[in-house]
Amino acid sequence: MAFRLSNSLLGILNAVTFLLSVPVLGGGIWLATRADGTECERYFSAPVIAFGVFLLLVSLAGLVGACCRVNCLLWFYLVAMFVLIVVLFCFTVFAFVVTNKGAGEAVSGRGYKEYRLGDYSNWLQKRMENSKNWNRIRSCLQDSKVCKKLQDKNWDQTQFFKADLSPLESGCCKPPTSCNFTYIGVTNWTTTPASTTTPFSDPDCKTWSNDGTQLCYNCQSCKAGAVATLKRDWKRVAVVCIVFLVFIVIVYSLGCCAFRNNRRDNRGAYRGAAWKGGYA
Repeated sequence: MAFRLSNSLLGILNAVTFLLSVPVLGGGIWLATRADGTECERYFSAPVIAFGVFLLLVSLAGLVGACCRVNCLLWFYLVAMFVLIVVLFCFTVFAFVVTNKGAGEAVSGRGYKEYRLGDYSNWLQKRMENSKNWNRIRSCLQDSKVCKKLQDKNWDQTQFFKADLSPLESGCCKPPTSCNFTYIGVTNWTTTPASTTTPFSDPDCKTWSNDGTQLCYNCQSCKAGAVATLKRDWKRVAVVCIVFLVFIVIVYSLGCCAFRNNRRDNRGAYRGAAWKGGYA
């Protein structure tokens, strides 16, 4: 019996996915086992490995099920794809809901914006206020040396004030502008006479330290910068998820056609064998 078009397309797509899953899985294992890997890299290796294993198993089930007409594997493939569609759809909606609030505030005479944690959604605020979550995020920020890279630029005061800093650089690598500290270097600031006699309106002013391992990593502004970065990245991921969802729905439809073809072909083969047996 001629091989069905939907089975062929599904087999080709899953063969490509199977090949792609190998470097994904290998990359996750490499992150988890490298000797000089940071805690942040090891933390992200677990979801990468899980995603690689999922791709490997599902694509293998789809490939064998479509090409060898194994209905039980194709049924498993369709269930897994349906779950993936539901999860992606829920994540996309959730990502747009939790990231629709909050933005940086322009500062007069500055090229950068400043960020306040209270401007963002309650869900994101709670995640950042959790000490266990924040300790892990802070460790990742320190490992990435975001402030060290900024410090290496050796800007003078005019260059720094005109710079378009990222949310993390603005929130974690300098004190808030409201502190009225005097600029010495990118990560080196001193208090002014006015700031020592007047109580700080922003608690981050007391948290700031010129120590390169501390800076403003424990500030609310740093948490807000992390949320702003997360918001930007989640919106990009959500857009990619929409495109991926359309693709997954098309593949799922091909899988349904291949499953129907398998059942029809198996039923025809069974009837043919029964007809021949009756005349034997």
